[in-house]
Amino acid sequence: MQQFDFLVIESDEARIHAVMSALHFLGYNPQHGKDCVSTSESTHAWRAVYVGQVDDAAEAERQFSLLGTSAAHVPVLLAEDSPWVERLGGAKSPFAGRVATLGFPLSYEKLTEAMRNIYARLLGGQAGGLRFVGNSAPMLRVNALIRQVAPFDSNVLVLGESGTGKEMVARAIHEHSPRRGKPFVAINCGAIPAELLESELFGHEKGAFTGAISARKGRFEMAEGGTLFLDEIGDMSLPMQVKLLRVLQERAYERVGGNKTQHCDVRIIAATHRNLEQSIAEDRFREDLYYRLSVFPLELPSLRERLDDLPALIAEFNLRLARRGLGAVRFSAGAMQSLRAHAWPGNVRELSNLVERLAILFPHGEVRSSDLPQKYRGQAGADEMHGVALLAMMGDESPIAATALHSSDAERLLPEDGLDLKDHLADIEVGLIRQALDATGGVVAHAARLLHMQRTTLVEKLRKYGLQNSMAA
Repeated sequence: MQQFDFLVIESDEARIHAVMSALHFLGYNPQHGKDCVSTSESTHAWRAVYVGQVDDAAEAERQFSLLGTSAAHVPVLLAEDSPWVERLGGAKSPFAGRVATLGFPLSYEKLTEAMRNIYARLLGGQAGGLRFVGNSAPMLRVNALIRQVAPFDSNVLVLGESGTGKEMVARAIHEHSPRRGKPFVAINCGAIPAELLESELFGHEKGAFTGAISARKGRFEMAEGGTLFLDEIGDMSLPMQVKLLRVLQERAYERVGGNKTQHCDVRIIAATHRNLEQSIAEDRFREDLYYRLSVFPLELPSLRERLDDLPALIAEFNLRLARRGLGAVRFSAGAMQSLRAHAWPGNVRELSNLVERLAILFPHGEVRSSDLPQKYRGQAGADEMHGVALLAMMGDESPIAATALHSSDAERLLPEDGLDLKDHLADIEVGLIRQALDATGGVVAHAARLLHMQRTTLVEKLRKYGLQNSMAA
């Protein structure tokens, strides 16, 4: 059964189309409230709601009630001229702090920016300070923890896999703390040789070692009054761990080659992708340092644990790419299904790289599962190959020849939770058209011959799927 995540309440038909199209473009799965016949049918875990023109008050109330318990926390997008502006956006409204207004004509940029503004307020800061996009349960917990710990000087230990955004957590904590006007200084403890790390952290005096031609400040001095972020703390050598522990205990240190004690006032945030408790058991990390650092442990979820955030993350990356002059991309339902099935070992960083790559290849276009790099296609890619075999046995006007396939092949074609057959077949068709165009250098007449169709038919399909840019000049 298809799962919807964005409830749309709107009476104006033109706006319904504009809002639904924009949400689809950004990767959301919207449903108009009128399409739910009764409240009991609304079993979705709604992630957001849009409210626009309301011609029938009673019907709008019924649609709004579809939110159920989600109404207590979902972000609200509100048309600037909606009659519900005061009710939802007023200062005394229970929705205050999670409402953003939209003007028309609507654009993808406006919609994305509005969602970012809401997430910023949910985090407790300004839009410019927002670091984490997503409204999944794991990210709501992370944002709540950031908001809770930021005002205090407690040491924070950020845990999580590579690519989950540990440094961004540290920056968010700093930017929402009383120290935000002071420096935020980061150092990767695993990227600096052990013999140089002490100098990097504490600084050195002139002549302290070969090459020390002048005195130099360390990261503790640079971060004075602010926050020092110690990334990959789990890779720090045991001798350095001892020296760091002393600084955390006494808030004092000496530069390498110096004997003057310097006192420091910095907040420490450390991070690692390693299991420090296991490292302690293996005598590779000091237990006393661990407990000094993990006053407030904060574990980040992997991307595979927050797949509901894929649409919002893709929309955010599109916005960033647009600022750099790259075209936005959107993903078909089949492509999104493939992305959801991927393991994401590189987490959010891997997704960001993928979106940028596809924005270069398919600017302002729709990416289908056949357009994804092979490793992202997964089972959808295998299903697509079965689909190609099926299409090869079907004429343009013939019924689906399911009996022509072995039953086990038919089972592989259909995922457990079903699929949109029209979209799935369109994915296959687009993939074959692109292959034909690639093979013929973009010459439509030659590609049409390869596909055994009229040139005019292929031109119509190119227009339908927005593939005109693939034609030779």
